[in-house]
Amino acid sequence: MRVVSLVPSLTETLINCDVDVVGRTRFCIHPAADVESIPVVGGTKDVNWDACKALKPDIVVMDREENTLPMAESCPYPLHATHITSVDTIGDELRSLSDKLESESIATLGAEWQRLASKPNLDFRGFSEVPAIIDQVGDRKSGFKRIEYMIWRNPWMAVSRETFIGSMLRKVGLDAYLPEHEKPYPELDEKGLPDPDVFYLFSSEPFPFGRHVDALTEAGFNGVLVDGEFYSWFGTRSFRLLKQFMESNA
Repeated sequence: MRVVSLVPSLTETLINCDVDVVGRTRFCIHPAADVESIPVVGGTKDVNWDACKALKPDIVVMDREENTLPMAESCPYPLHATHITSVDTIGDELRSLSDKLESESIATLGAEWQRLASKPNLDFRGFSEVPAIIDQVGDRKSGFKRIEYMIWRNPWMAVSRETFIGSMLRKVGLDAYLPEHEKPYPELDEKGLPDPDVFYLFSSEPFPFGRHVDALTEAGFNGVLVDGEFYSWFGTRSFRLLKQFMESNA
């Protein structure tokens, strides 16, 4: 089955599961050796259907969180859209995807995700033990009342606990520090930043916070730069990374 995937983490997962991916987004960068030869047909918020035509896809794979409704409504090919919102839902969503693509490997991954999701959340081990730390922001490491996982600048944007990232944070022991937000991806008031009560987790993506660590420190933020792929690339990547972390900290 010839598949155009418009979801970076699913592109990697499909390739790892030996699905024939014939089209991808420019953000589909893993696995690097495989995606180089796969044509780019757009991004996660835009797609060139004319570019897809020559690829003769049997199905297009999207996700409701990653892609837009106009993309889905304009799709001229059979479409399957996942709706992966948490560690607890990914197993069923992958099983549904496996049925569409007739892939036993994806079904197996879905079952493995379900087993991992059923394991107890880890206990909090301290902010210095947050997984996937790349760099330190500021020099304070304790005395915080909550965390904010930051994904964007101009405007400042964070994530709520009711997202896949939020579920990953709960899984690694940060449940008690997650704030309540009304929106999945709230904008934070710049006048209140940095908040001395908050330990900030700056994601390496989608905004390149890694280029701004010194500026964040100078602005008074305290926290860490983390590998965003650990927390947001649902599929084979986050499964592998989360499984390794939970096993090593059990």
